[in-house]
Amino acid sequence: MLAEADGTVPHGSDSSMRTSNIINNINPDSSILISKMEDVVIPFSSEVPCDNNGQRMWWAFLASSMVTFFGGLFIILLWRTLKYLWTVCCHCNIKPKEAQKVINPANNQTADKALKGPDEKEEAPASEVGWMTSVKDWAGVMISAQTLTGRVLVVLVFALSIGALGIYFIDSSDPIESCQNFYKDFTLQIDMAFNVFFLLYFGLRFIAANDKLWFWLEVNSVVDFFTVPPVFVSVYLNRSWLGLRFLRALRLIQFSEILQFLNILKTSNSIKLVNLCSIFISTWLTAAGFIHLVENSGDPWENFQNSQSLSYWECVYLLMVTMSTVGYGDVYAKTTLGRLFMVFFILGGLAMFASYVPEIIELIGNRKKYGGSYSAVNGRKHIVVCGHITLESVSNFLKDFLHKDRDDVNVEIVFLHNISPNLELEALFKRHFTQVEFYQGSVLNPHDLARVKIESADACLILANKYCADPDAEDASNIMRVISIKNYHPKIRIITQMLQYHNKAHLLNIPSWNWKEGDDAICLAELKAGFIAQSCLAQGLSTMLANLFSMRSFIEIEEDTWQKYYLEGVANEMYTEYLSSAFVGLSFPTVCELCYVKLKLLLIAIEYKSEQRESSILINPGNHVKMQEGTLGFFIASDAKEVKRAFFYCKACHDDITDPKRIKKCGCKRLEDEHPSTLSPKKKQRNGGMRNSPNCSPKMMSRHDPLLIPGNEQIENMDMNVKRYDSTGMFHWCPSKDIEKVILTRSEASMTVLSGHVVVCIFGDVTSALVGLRNLVMPLRASNFHYHELKPIVFVGSLDYLRREWETLHNFPKVSILPGTPLSRADLRAVNINLCDMCVILSANQNNIEDASLQDKECILASLNIKSMQFDDSIGVLQANSQGFTPPGMDRSSPDSSPVHGFVRQASVTTGSNIPIITELVNDSNVQFLDQDDDDDPDTELYLTQPFACGTAFAVSVLDSLMSATYFNDNILTLIRTLVTGGATPELEALLAEENALRGGYSTPQTLANRDRCRVAQLALYDGPFADLGDGGCYGDLFCKALKTYNMLCFGIYRLRDAHLSTPSQCTKRYVITNPPYEFELVPTDLIFCLMQFDHNAGQSRTSLSHSSHSSHSSSKKSSSVHSIPPSNRQSRSSKTREARDKQNATRMNRMGQEKKWFTDEPENAYPRNIQIKPMSTHMANQVNQYKSTSSLIPPIREVEDEC
Repeated sequence: MLAEADGTVPHGSDSSMRTSNIINNINPDSSILISKMEDVVIPFSSEVPCDNNGQRMWWAFLASSMVTFFGGLFIILLWRTLKYLWTVCCHCNIKPKEAQKVINPANNQTADKALKGPDEKEEAPASEVGWMTSVKDWAGVMISAQTLTGRVLVVLVFALSIGALGIYFIDSSDPIESCQNFYKDFTLQIDMAFNVFFLLYFGLRFIAANDKLWFWLEVNSVVDFFTVPPVFVSVYLNRSWLGLRFLRALRLIQFSEILQFLNILKTSNSIKLVNLCSIFISTWLTAAGFIHLVENSGDPWENFQNSQSLSYWECVYLLMVTMSTVGYGDVYAKTTLGRLFMVFFILGGLAMFASYVPEIIELIGNRKKYGGSYSAVNGRKHIVVCGHITLESVSNFLKDFLHKDRDDVNVEIVFLHNISPNLELEALFKRHFTQVEFYQGSVLNPHDLARVKIESADACLILANKYCADPDAEDASNIMRVISIKNYHPKIRIITQMLQYHNKAHLLNIPSWNWKEGDDAICLAELKAGFIAQSCLAQGLSTMLANLFSMRSFIEIEEDTWQKYYLEGVANEMYTEYLSSAFVGLSFPTVCELCYVKLKLLLIAIEYKSEQRESSILINPGNHVKMQEGTLGFFIASDAKEVKRAFFYCKACHDDITDPKRIKKCGCKRLEDEHPSTLSPKKKQRNGGMRNSPNCSPKMMSRHDPLLIPGNEQIENMDMNVKRYDSTGMFHWCPSKDIEKVILTRSEASMTVLSGHVVVCIFGDVTSALVGLRNLVMPLRASNFHYHELKPIVFVGSLDYLRREWETLHNFPKVSILPGTPLSRADLRAVNINLCDMCVILSANQNNIEDASLQDKECILASLNIKSMQFDDSIGVLQANSQGFTPPGMDRSSPDSSPVHGFVRQASVTTGSNIPIITELVNDSNVQFLDQDDDDDPDTELYLTQPFACGTAFAVSVLDSLMSATYFNDNILTLIRTLVTGGATPELEALLAEENALRGGYSTPQTLANRDRCRVAQLALYDGPFADLGDGGCYGDLFCKALKTYNMLCFGIYRLRDAHLSTPSQCTKRYVITNPPYEFELVPTDLIFCLMQFDHNAGQSRTSLSHSSHSSHSSSKKSSSVHSIPPSNRQSRSSKTREARDKQNATRMNRMGQEKKWFTDEPENAYPRNIQIKPMSTHMANQVNQYKSTSSLIPPIREVEDEC
């Protein structure tokens, strides 16, 4: 190559050498330009022995490689030829001897001797072949990465090859050939060490090769031939030739194999992508190296004088623009060799560029955008959310989880789903990018669980698809997710949604599923049915409870409308906080009153620890429960900061403070700096003991009062051989009944006087998924109701569907079935729907329709059908009231005439619009079709609509908030289940998992003590002990009076929608007001939501035993009795005479006609209830309902009755 005129500094020489280098042997012919030099000058110095004539020695370097390659190839071919000839000769030798043996078989001895010689000769090489085989196998293991040593060796060879390529990149800035001193050139020494290692590795590969010829022609072998020998030549000649060292770039082709050896590449797409990229890059760099060599050296036949100075990276640029067919022309090949190479390279390079690059781009484009791994942040928790991840489910979850009322939520949310998010969901994630991350994967894959750091996650939440067509399949999928997660990390806390109640039992089969450590299953069917059932007992309660555990922002309205008061209540949520030591020793009512009056907090329940250190949640316990140190309280408040007052309260410092906002942490007593908080869930604070005991433990609820545990007289009279309750004592029970015995025909139902009952309109068929009607019936059959207080339940629907549900219903009393359809007005009139306490509309076909707008069509049509019905002005019966025409509210002897037991209708039901209805919806937007007279916008959120505020509509979507509420405090879920399920316990769930049916139990003091628990009721203000507060009184005064006098805890108001208007309105719609302030003004028509204590005396006033006998009082409407008129064979039956206190009622009963005993499951010794059917106008029926009072139900003010 042509040396530069100012002298080129040899690689590795010092600064003095740079200034002393001169150009020798310049052609004396001055007419010839320097660029056309005939002789090539090689830079050298006195310190580097080299050719003083500057003669090129490239041929020596190239010859060493060619001799090695062709010499080895010649030896291999020669060996193969000789071996082939030897084999042929031996074969020919053996053939005549075999023929001779066949011709002369008698000479066996001679033949054996002839064959013995060769056999003995073959035995010697046999041992030699075995030795060679062992060495060959060892070498094969070393280079195949089957062992740790082999993997290290393979990776090391690849790394050294890349290192040698890096040295080439460094040396490419020097001349192609230069004089260098091996002992002073550091890069040459490193390159020499690398190539010695490559030589040893070449030997291993050669030994391990099965076919030596193909091994010799492999790409890696060719690379070694043209890179290793020249290094040894350079040491001998004290000069360096850049030459073919660029071939080391071909080692990049093995990059994917190396990554597979290291288990880095596992998927086919990733392996293919790395293969394509490595082949493309290695070909590109190798071709650039060849162009760099020939262009900087020139053509040999031109005496190397047509060279041009191009850097290696300029050659890389030239090859890229050539492959891409752009060809700017700023850099091009001048040598003949370079141009000839470019001709062939364009053909292959263009084809490779056109095929490889699009495929690489496609693979990169198809690569998972969310395929990374989560990096945990120190000091910050994270949770993993998986399951049904959609825009709706995620937005609902984030809205509640990240609500501002929760204070600062220092928790990062990691979503894991196997489908990439759509644009809307992706935008939602970007809006919450500081606290939300999304990764594509499946929880069934342990690799994906490792990516999201499930082992360090605070919890894993699994969302269910509430709208799926097959709920059992969806539950099975979620159970498999739980199994996978628990199998990967058994101690992770899991909160999962379940659709069907019976599928919860499968979770108990998972060994690492632990209720004590916070694992929870939120059964949507159970809670949905429980909410609706509680609305049957106190209409509007479903709305109030749904708003309590959902995070809602306060919306201020200046106008005096019903929305103003409703939204003020919606802003309240349920929180937990530990009570201050100032409350220790005080009774629950005292603490509750103090919190409400002074702290502006509503305390509804506490977590109580017994002497055995078992925890249980007590809802509104009586005076016998005293506060302990560290008692956990359940509060209703507007935000978490307000609840802190209960922890900071100090009697010495805050007793005279009137503004609750000034109650802050004081220094007069020692306060723990770190205390359990509702916003910092800790596994140590899980209610583990409570999960193993009933939600309202009898041990905790027992007041040690003879009034609450049945006295000796009661127990003596009780028939111990009759089972009236289930084995847990939490529900009324009866022997299983055949479905045929409870089926009513339309004629039988129309002649049966139904009143004060619950009508359940159910849409379903043989193929429909089960909705779980048992969860609806259980709260209505809770044992804290007396038998005569149970409301009869009538199912109207397909008999085929109800047969499938009957297996779970046959142990409940007072249940009947009318086969038909809820869309038939004849069926509805037959069950006296205008006299029912509640009409429930459910559908099991909602998720079988693709169009979301049509999912609720059956429920909406049934609701509109009922509301449009008209009823005549003559009912024809005394509304099932056996007390004659005397308004029940005026008869103080009737303990069952109070509206506390349920909803009270204050107007005659002449139109269906006044019938209390609750409709289940799947699609929230369909709520706009339920009320035709409202002005709700179709885009209005469900909780802001009038049907939901009035308690006439319920959607399962409101239960989504329970996921985040349970995560922050799993006690909340236990409290909700205690309130809405009627007392379901883990023991009961385990029993149902085994038998799928309630088991009857004998009435013992222990099981009867289980009845002693609170229930939700509605208190009327138009009459009774609170009538004086109903007209302009303060809600706070009512709260204190009810709590002090009757241990009744008020927590909301059910008010007429137009009660705020000065003019009277005919509208009977009511709405819910949650936790009104102390100064809130009451109106006479208000109904008060309250937690009412169980009253043992209420049962004694009506029956001599708890269930063994009933007086005629049990036939009143509020006692939920049923009367029927027999179609034929009417026989006169006199009413049995009761004790002295019932003489007046017995006189009336003697005048009444006979009745057909409808319910076959009533106690055998119950008195028959006979009434005389007389016409009665709707106006008089209105009076019957209008004057029902509360006074006769409350024991402290009940008028003295004649008792035996």
